Amino acid sequence: MSARLESKVFIVTGGSSGIGLAVARRLTSEGAAVVIGGRRKDVGEQAADSLRAAGGAAVFVPADVTVEADAAGLVTTAIGEFGRLDGAFNNAGGVNAAGPISSIEADAWNAELAQNVTSVFNCLKHQIPVLLETGGAIVNNASNMGVVALPEVGPYVAAKHAVVGLTRSVALEVAAQGVRVNAITTGGVDTPLARGSMATTDEALAYIESLHPVNRIAQPAEIAPFVAFLLSDEASFVTGAALAIDGGYTTR
Repeated sequence: MSARLESKVFIVTGGSSGIGLAVARRLTSEGAAVVIGGRRKDVGEQAADSLRAAGGAAVFVPADVTVEADAAGLVTTAIGEFGRLDGAFNNAGGVNAAGPISSIEADAWNAELAQNVTSVFNCLKHQIPVLLETGGAIVNNASNMGVVALPEVGPYVAAKHAVVGLTRSVALEVAAQGVRVNAITTGGVDTPLARGSMATTDEALAYIESLHPVNRIAQPAEIAPFVAFLLSDEASFVTGAALAIDGGYTTR
């Protein structure tokens, strides 16, 4: 495996499983140290243990990045544990408020926005000032619902569209100072979160697969190389992008 990320330090939110863990594994395999943030302490500690067992440098911090202080704490930990911060993969999110728009309560709407876009705002607010001192890169996970839509997941679609807009706006703010900010728009990915929220039955999984021209969903390890690339110096001319990694979903 390449050592292009040797001595670099990254934050990965939602890094205990699924895409986040796959990205953390890829980053450490390329020489980086990672600070994993997540809400489930037991799962997060297991994830960090697995990375260290494979020879990587990793720490887990219990964090709910809908809370600004928790997002700030991940930055503090990166600097305290490893002496620097070179970037982040802001990945925490999920689908909670589903159904016709008339059936969704205000509390559910607000919770969806908090989990999927306020969380990214909180992270960027505290990551950017550090990166402005040294340069670096950030990738936000916007999902393909950041650029297209499905019925009955309106709050999630709205939040992920907002992530793409926020990514582009912040990218413009900091481009001249040597900080790059990009988003990925992923199609269906076989994660515990997806299995527990959308692909809950064989029929539901088959439907989701049918939406992709390649007739399947991705494995988390298929997403990780693209995130590692965007965080690396090899992507030095890429900022403000929303990179589709979606099996052709958004070409329809």
